[in-house]
Amino acid sequence: MTDHRAFIVAHARPLPVPSLPQITLYQADEVTPLWLMTEAQMDQSRLAPPFWAFAWSGGQALSRYLFEQPQIVQERRVLDLACGSGLVGIAAALCGAQAVVCNDIDPHAEAAVALNGELNGVELGFITGDLLGRPAPDVEVILAGDICYEKPMTEAMLTFLRRGLAQGCEVYVGDPHRTYFPATGFERCARYDVMTNPDIEDAAVKPASVWRLIS
Repeated sequence: MTDHRAFIVAHARPLPVPSLPQITLYQADEVTPLWLMTEAQMDQSRLAPPFWAFAWSGGQALSRYLFEQPQIVQERRVLDLACGSGLVGIAAALCGAQAVVCNDIDPHAEAAVALNGELNGVELGFITGDLLGRPAPDVEVILAGDICYEKPMTEAMLTFLRRGLAQGCEVYVGDPHRTYFPATGFERCARYDVMTNPDIEDAAVKPASVWRLIS
């Protein structure tokens, strides 16, 4: 954990989230150099991009929606699934959640969540490893941003989210209209034009929607 914290501090810097300037995250200026350095540090030739180092558009949209509708999380136990930087979890905490736990499989993400929580004056728990084959933890709300970028991952995520819904959780997803987002089973709650990093998306401003899982 200490090495991961040092890596993040050395290669990213605290910056306001483009569409949510009230939140500050450790963010990278460029994706490719950081990706290569992350691979070198982890001694892996095929490592997922450093999702923790950017404020992705779906997460920004979901966070904006929480600030507009804070009653969704107020005094409730919340999971930020596939959390990356912890942006959505931080938004939930700032909006009055009783407790927020974040989850990601990237070992850098745990360090990023801790650092970003400190930057924003909130306390976030963390569950390490893959939750998708397990029951949802003891929470009342599950939040997930940018989970539909690959078909197999989307299917696994949706299976977990539907399991959470069946357990009584409310489930909200932020998505920038990616190809694999399902056409059914959700109702749209909001739509935003989100400022993002053109190095990681195909435009500097992306449309993104917030959806509530209903089936």
